[in-house]
Amino acid sequence: MSYLIYDPDTPNKKVYQLKLGVNTIGREDDNTIVILHGYLSRHHAEIILTPDSATLKDLQSLNGTFVNECKIEKCQLQDGDLIRFGSVFFKFVKTIPSPRQKSFNEDTSNLSILRQVAPEQTRVRMRDLLQPDKAEHSVLKLRNQDVQQRAVSKLQILLEVSKQLSSPEKPDRLMQKILDLLFEIMQVDRATILMVDEKTGQLEQKAVKLQFESPENTHFYSKHITNFVRTQGNAILTDDARIDTLFNDSVSILKQGIHAAMCVPLKPRDSVIGVLYVDNLSLTDIYSDEDLEFLTCLANQAAIAIENSRLYTKMQAEAVMRDKLERFFPRTVSRKLREEGNLEIVDTEVTALFADISNFTKMSSQMEPRQIIEMLNEYFQVMVEEIVFPYEGTLEKYIGDALLAVWGAPYRKPNDVDLAVRAAIDMQWAVRRLNQVWVQRKRRPIQIHIGLNTGKVAAGNIGSAKLIQYATIGDTTNVTSRICNLAKPNEILIAQSTLEQLNDRTIPVEKMPPMRVKGKSQPLDLYRVLWYKIPRENGMIIHPNSP
Repeated sequence: MSYLIYDPDTPNKKVYQLKLGVNTIGREDDNTIVILHGYLSRHHAEIILTPDSATLKDLQSLNGTFVNECKIEKCQLQDGDLIRFGSVFFKFVKTIPSPRQKSFNEDTSNLSILRQVAPEQTRVRMRDLLQPDKAEHSVLKLRNQDVQQRAVSKLQILLEVSKQLSSPEKPDRLMQKILDLLFEIMQVDRATILMVDEKTGQLEQKAVKLQFESPENTHFYSKHITNFVRTQGNAILTDDARIDTLFNDSVSILKQGIHAAMCVPLKPRDSVIGVLYVDNLSLTDIYSDEDLEFLTCLANQAAIAIENSRLYTKMQAEAVMRDKLERFFPRTVSRKLREEGNLEIVDTEVTALFADISNFTKMSSQMEPRQIIEMLNEYFQVMVEEIVFPYEGTLEKYIGDALLAVWGAPYRKPNDVDLAVRAAIDMQWAVRRLNQVWVQRKRRPIQIHIGLNTGKVAAGNIGSAKLIQYATIGDTTNVTSRICNLAKPNEILIAQSTLEQLNDRTIPVEKMPPMRVKGKSQPLDLYRVLWYKIPRENGMIIHPNSP
């Protein structure tokens, strides 16, 4: 079997096993290997794997596919080939050495190895420690009756339980697994797990298991006992709950005919998150102190596993919510929402960038509506996902075929102006690359014109609390739009205010004659950025002063 190693020889290394047939690589979820990186196309490349060969093919990607730093359209892969998709590196290998094989390949001359043990050899099969029927004076199904050996066996069982509960599972499935393990280890008639509901604060049954099925009576537990354990936080054992003076006013105990019962808290840290309850209907005086002690230890393992499962589920939900936020809001805005919960209006300074497709009205009149949408979607994907966001900008809005992005809100950085200007330069280069791909697909090439301006704005949530629209309001953004309109196809124009704060003086600019714009009594001092004179590599512009 063959593999792709993402970011090889780094701590971020990740191994992907290739399947026989077609393996696609790109940003979209329908790829075999999904890498969310701005310099990968949605469907960047594919590897066709057969028992005898591996063929890499570029899928007309924007940033290209390289093997051992040679750009390719299609080639046969060899073991150890270094592959680059844009600026994302992979290594193609035919085998992955196991850790044990690797250790023998490394220099071990300075090691004094007395013995090597594989982790699998330390696993304990619980059935080897248990017997079908319980031992005398205990419901623990331990084979050995020697006190010391029983202690060792209990520790081995708890260790194995911990291993079996360590893998992330949904809470409901995990709790049922806990009860299955409990019935395997202890001889009990009924067991249930109740969890504290975060909204009501009451115990609610989440899992149940019966030795003898009785679906009509699954709420068999005593609420008096479970609430007592939840409140006190201590495990209890009762030989016959019907005559226990502590519970003599509990109707459920008498009604259920509960004899022996044990109830232990699920307490991963300081607070009780639930209880584990077991009982027996036919016998009294069957549970021992040893049983209660073991059940408490088991409950501790279960509580940690349940808490971890809840945290894992919460992390998954937050990841989904974060993805949804970033689909509707710019990444910086969604980050601000997660940190503060709202978007207060603040006075700040930004560098605004307007980018517009030249002669779009005329071009779109000659295209079908679906073609226009497909073209704009691909264009904006490149402009925003591959340029604005990597250059740490905030996308404010799309306006037809134009986009407005800002640097400096909701977060300000010392090099905002430099990042904005570099983003504009990279946009022009990206359009050139995009046109090369579109011409091959028989699509119309485009040209864009860009304007930048720096100044004061009010930034924040414009609209209502339920419908958030992050925006920057002020003369700065209005003037930026006017500057963009003055720019010709393939041009970038920047205002005097932007040039004054530009730290990177290696960017070549050319002063323009003063120009008048609507709404301004005085003409503007503007500069044309000679972006085509700036060297590029791997899709990003190169500057001596780049951070």
